[in-house]
This record gives sequence, structure tokens and C-alpha cells, in this order.
Amino acid sequence: MAVYNTEHFEKGLADLKISLSEKQIGQFLKYYEILVEWNSFMNLTGITEFEEVITKHFLDSLAITKVCDLTTVRSVIDVGTGAGFPGLPLKIAFPHLNVVLLDSLNKRIKFLNEVIGQLKLEGIRTIHGRAEDFARDKDYRERFDLCVSRAVANLSALSEYCLPYTNIGGEFISYKSGKIDGEFQDAKKAIAILGGKVENIVKFNLTDTDMERSFVIIRKEKNTPKTYPRKAGLPAKEPIR
Repeated sequence: MAVYNTEHFEKGLADLKISLSEKQIGQFLKYYEILVEWNSFMNLTGITEFEEVITKHFLDSLAITKVCDLTTVRSVIDVGTGAGFPGLPLKIAFPHLNVVLLDSLNKRIKFLNEVIGQLKLEGIRTIHGRAEDFARDKDYRERFDLCVSRAVANLSALSEYCLPYTNIGGEFISYKSGKIDGEFQDAKKAIAILGGKVENIVKFNLTDTDMERSFVIIRKEKNTPKTYPRKAGLPAKEPIR
């Protein structure tokens, strides 16, 4: 493994009040190397420079600690995980978590399995398919303390993808840009219908940047009606309004 200057990473972790062992830091560095290697022959991310990956992928994923005490969470599903963000960084930093990474593209699943294998992570697995389909499976529906997503979709569609996975009393936390107000207003009806209640919207800047980010924290108060999610493709095409 190459030698990396981790000072910026360690400062960002300190800002988030996260303490990692040398082994965990090493796992993040190995994750970075596998990401860059696989990105050379498949499109995983447009961000490959070390400091940028640290800030825009790793620290951004871990910033959820600003709004959620992960020490009280047992099970997490990351819907539309892509190259593993935020689910893989959360698993590395909080090894007690039982994590499921869901993605619809099989080549990304192969990448994620490679990372999991090389990092020797346990209590984490991948599933390949559409969020709408697995949300109807009794092994996944309303089984998770926390559902997270950094996927690019409007909040109404994301709520239909994610709230069915969240158990009552659990939370769906959506990673969003800083400009969320209009999108939130459009999603209010969907969130209520799907059994959720918005607890808070927290806006912040990523460590040492002017990048505006938001967390939308939605608590699951009642069961999602059996008619949701609708069939694959509909939540994005025709969001609940």
C-alpha cells in the first residue's frame, strides 16, 4: 500500500468526534485503493483524487454522526449504495453495525463484494436488485433500525424506496445537498402516507469546504401501507404528491 498523508482525514474525524484505530484507518485507505483500481475500468465515481475522496465520500458518509447516535443502532440498509457510500464507511467506522448494501447494478455489487472481502469485513452483505422489489420481501420489509441513502432521487421517491425498510421507531435519513426546502415541501404528503414523520432537517458544510449538505431525518411512526412501494419505476416517474 502507498503512503498517504491522513492528517486531513484525522482532522475531519475529530470534528465528527469519531475515533478510529490504525486498523480502521488502514481499511479506509485500502478501500480507496480498490475504488481507484476498479474505477479505471468501470464507472464508480467521478472523484478519485485522495483528498477529495476523503472529504466528499468518506467524511460525507460519516457526517451522519451529527444527527444520529450510531452506537444505539444495530441494523442498517443503504439503498442505492453505488460504490458503497455511505454504508461501507459506516461499517468500517462502526463495526458492530449489521449492514445491507442494496444496488440495482450487478457490476457495482461485484466491486462491493471485492471490498468486503479484501477488508475482511463481517456482518455486511450485498443484495442486487430494485429497491421496490426487496421492500416487498418479508426478510427486508420493516426490518431495519436505520435506512440511509445518498442516491440521486427526489425526496418523495426516496421516501417510497426507503421507508418500507425502516422498522417502527427507526429512522430513514436522507443525505441531500443544502438546497432541500422546495424538495421537502413536495415530499411532505408522501412521507406521511408512507408512515413517516420528519423530525428535523440539519444543514451543514463539509469539513473545510463551502459544500452545503443536509440531512433529512424521518422517523417511522406507523407501518407503511401494503400498496407501497409501487411497482418498479413508478416512484421516480410519478412521485406521490
